[in-house]
Formats: sequence, structure tokens, C-alpha cells
Amino acid sequence: MDFNLPEELQMLKDTVRKFVDKELIPVEMHTLENMELKADIRERLEQKTKEMGLWMFDVPEEYGGAGLGSLAQVLVWEEMSRTVALPSRGQGIFGPEIRPILFALNDEQKRRFLDPILKGEKHLCFMQTEPDAGSDPASMKTRAVRQGDYYIVNGNKRFITGAGSADFGQLMAVTDPAKGAHGGISCFMVDMKAPGLKLLTKYKTMMGEEPWEIAFDDMKVPAENLVGKEGEGFKLAQRWLGIGRLKHGARALGVAERCIEMGSRYSKQRVTFGKPLSERQGITFKLADSYVELHAARLMVYQAAWKNDQKQDIRNEAYMAKLFADEMSFRVVDRVLQIHGGIGLTLDLPLAKWFVDQRSRMITEGASEVMRMVIAREVLKKYN
Repeated sequence: MDFNLPEELQMLKDTVRKFVDKELIPVEMHTLENMELKADIRERLEQKTKEMGLWMFDVPEEYGGAGLGSLAQVLVWEEMSRTVALPSRGQGIFGPEIRPILFALNDEQKRRFLDPILKGEKHLCFMQTEPDAGSDPASMKTRAVRQGDYYIVNGNKRFITGAGSADFGQLMAVTDPAKGAHGGISCFMVDMKAPGLKLLTKYKTMMGEEPWEIAFDDMKVPAENLVGKEGEGFKLAQRWLGIGRLKHGARALGVAERCIEMGSRYSKQRVTFGKPLSERQGITFKLADSYVELHAARLMVYQAAWKNDQKQDIRNEAYMAKLFADEMSFRVVDRVLQIHGGIGLTLDLPLAKWFVDQRSRMITEGASEVMRMVIAREVLKKYN
């Protein structure tokens, strides 16, 4: 077994790290103050990512992307997450966020929906979560009933990120209640301006994001907007969520490593009662525990990504990687914020934002309790 990264992947990791250190970290305070980069800064950085060959790095080459494999993508996500100069969701200067379900569209659907999204002309949101169906999508109640050339949709969705600015939505709805998640949920591409679709409530969250609650009242969706076959929606969503959990894990690695760097440097500079913090066991043990946990999480995330590149089933590994890495990263941020004391509470450092972001990640895209539930199910099955 060789745990070393192949030379080309190590070069990729180093390249992105240098880019983050040189170009992104110096402007991250501007992001903290203004929530986003100035247009001229963004355009300059986007041009650099294109020159580096990393524009749409997770999009297949046939669609104009860099076509990186899962492990390579994890390395890019890890390094770019060492800064808050990028949004917590999406890829910002690395191109539009393209959900894998889009590649399941047929040729005509790709022309209408995927192409304008790839060009940055249109934006997409994903509509699955409901008031009574968050961690358990099988409890979904939004119905899509076939009537001739249309499906008639009724129901509600909640916590839909980006719904207010999206042109299109990927909607998950029940088409066969008797089958539920096992063939009864379908995926549709919908126009966010369609009659019958109404944005109800915009939630203000501690992360700064503003997701929406949406109501569907006899909204007509053309049958030609069905993605794949009827009943395949849950399977398509699970495919995307597996990749999403790897992304969670990779981002947690980047945040944790930057925090450990910051904590180590500050502990050498900060003197209290005649000694630097780096000579106090209560401080150094926080750094030691953090470094050990980061190492363990990195092995888990890298292995899951490597297995995905080998076309192996990574569902369980993805659950474990997300669970452990997200919780690890929050612990690390908390420790390093404590090391910094009062200055750590200010917005002069990225620690406060990471504290909030990493806390949210233990809920989004699969709460920690749900991850444990699914993992426990696998354990009980294995040792029956």
C-alpha cells in the first residue's frame, strides 16, 4: 500500500496552495467585511484559475471543464478552503457550481439547462428538503401527478439555498407514493418563474446564507422536463450527495489546517505572564490533538475519494468521512479560537466565520446523527 500522493497530484495540491497563499489570503479580509469580492478582483482571479487549467475543475472535459478525478477534486477543495475569500457554497472564482445530476439530462435538456449554466448565464438551485422531510427525504410530500403532457406539482420545500436568484431548479417530488424512496421519487427541471411557484419566506441564517421556503400550487411542469426515468430521482440525488459529502470532508481539512497554522504561530508570538503560549502545556496539547485528528480525517477523506476514482461503492466511506471531518474541524476551530483569546472573537480574523460555518456543516447535507444512524446500520449488518 502506498499512501503517498502521485507526483502529479502533489504538484496540483502545491499549485493551488501557492495560489491561495499568494492571491486569496491577502484579500480575505475584504471578503469578511463585504461578504464578497469586488468585481475587478474576482475577474482577475477567475482569469488566473483559467490560466492554471482549474476553471470548472470538477466538470468533465467534454463539457469544457478540467475533468479532475475525485481525489484531485478533494485536493483542490482542501486547499481552497484554507481561506474565507471564497463563498462557503459554490466555487466562486473556480467556476459555477455544477451539480452532477445535470449530466444525467438528455441532449435537449442539456441544451436548455446545462449549457447556459456552464456559461454562467443562468443559475440553479436544488429543491429537496421540506418542512417535514429534511434528513429523511423518503418522507417527502410534494407530489407531481402526470396529466397528459404535464406534471401538476403541489407541496412545499424549505431551506432552498439560492432559490431567490436561481433561473432553474432541480425539483424532487413524489410520483408514486406507494414506492416512496424506492422508485417513487422523480427529478424535474423547473423554471423558477413558472406560474404556481411562489417564494414564501427567506430565512436569515447564522452563516449569512438566506435560503427560501417555496410553495407549489398546481404548478405545471412539462413532461419533457423529467430527468431520467420516472422514479429515478432519489437515486440521482444520492449520487450527488455522495460527492457532496466528500466535498464537506475536504473543506473541513482545509479549514482545520489553516487554523492549526494560525494557532501555532500565534502561540509563539503571544506572551502571558512572562512566557509565550507555546511553552504552556494547556495550549500545546490543543495543537497536538488538532494535528492528530486532522491527520486521521485526511486519511479517511483521501481514501474515500480514491475508492470513488476506482468506481467502488463509497457510500459508507463518504458518511464516515463527512461525520468525522466536519466534527473534527469544528473542534479544531474551537480550540484555536480559544488559543487566540479575545482577538479570536473579532472579525479581524477568519476564526469567527469558520466557527459558525463549521458548526452548520454538522447539520447540512446530512446531520451527524443521520450519518451515525446509517453507519450503525452497516455495522450491525456486517457483524450479524
